[in-house]
Amino acid sequence: MIKLTMLSSAEKVKGQGVASAYRELVNLLEERYKNEIDMKINSFEKSDITHYHTVDFRFFLSTFFKKKRGVRVGYVHFLPETMEGSLKLPWIARVVFYKYLIGFYKRMDEIVVVNPSFIPKLTAYNIPAEKIHYIPNFVSKKSFFPISKGEKELARAKYEIPADKFTVIGIGQVQHRKGVLDFIEVAKQLPDVQFVWAGGFSFGKITSGYEELKKIYDNPPSNVKFIGIVDRSEMNSCINMADVFFMPSYNELFPMAILEAMSCDVPILLRNLDLYEEILDGYYVKEVDNPGFIRAIERLENDTNYYNEMLQASKQGAAYYSEDRLAEIWLDFYQGLLTKE
Repeated sequence: MIKLTMLSSAEKVKGQGVASAYRELVNLLEERYKNEIDMKINSFEKSDITHYHTVDFRFFLSTFFKKKRGVRVGYVHFLPETMEGSLKLPWIARVVFYKYLIGFYKRMDEIVVVNPSFIPKLTAYNIPAEKIHYIPNFVSKKSFFPISKGEKELARAKYEIPADKFTVIGIGQVQHRKGVLDFIEVAKQLPDVQFVWAGGFSFGKITSGYEELKKIYDNPPSNVKFIGIVDRSEMNSCINMADVFFMPSYNELFPMAILEAMSCDVPILLRNLDLYEEILDGYYVKEVDNPGFIRAIERLENDTNYYNEMLQASKQGAAYYSEDRLAEIWLDFYQGLLTKE
């Protein structure tokens, strides 16, 4: 039996995808591999493998106790360049943290990335390519699944969304990187469509653009509703009440919210980012700017055949990133580390 330790503080901060990805993996291993894996959470007992999900300083210090930690696996959810537009830090703090972040990754024996586009970026920091492994995110069908028409109506009633309105939802932290300003501008051009944003300021006033975004958050256009940070247990009904999932982010890794929406059978509209090409191509509507987003939403609202086509594409994406497929990949990965040793 593999002795595996998970080190993570991700769930201390609500409303962020790192916590969702961590919880999905922990639940998967607990449900499927109790006989193969003896898993401990935030324990510093001797392990065969230690999986680092967050870059806390106390976790960094533990990397120097190699015999107790076993194989050190780092889970890369962000790089310095992906944090631009997320947090507002003094330049000296930014320089120090970015150097620390890469130093943390270099302490790992093996690295897991959720997007293959990050492999060359990590090698550019002199991390050997043979140490880097691509394993995508996934969501459980037990947590995210389509609900009945009646349940959708109840969800809309809870959030005071008109039952007859074509509804578009965005999910994520309220920050510039997520394209929240574009979400608002698109909504202004489509006054008959209801727009909902689930998420808030998980990092408070150090969020990039906090002052500007907080004013909009407190006084949105009449067809936009900010519903704040939604507990993960309620997110399934929240996504299901929408007709379209729309995320105009400028930079991402592999957003859990996209997989969650796919698993709920909701069509996906995204900005056409290079990093989506390898992991999501064919599963979503892609546009490059606000006029394109507006046209796409209008077509999804008015063209039933097109809507159903993109609904099927979303379902295909959910099937590809299913927990059944990823369960085997993770077990093989962990077992392979010990064979490698």
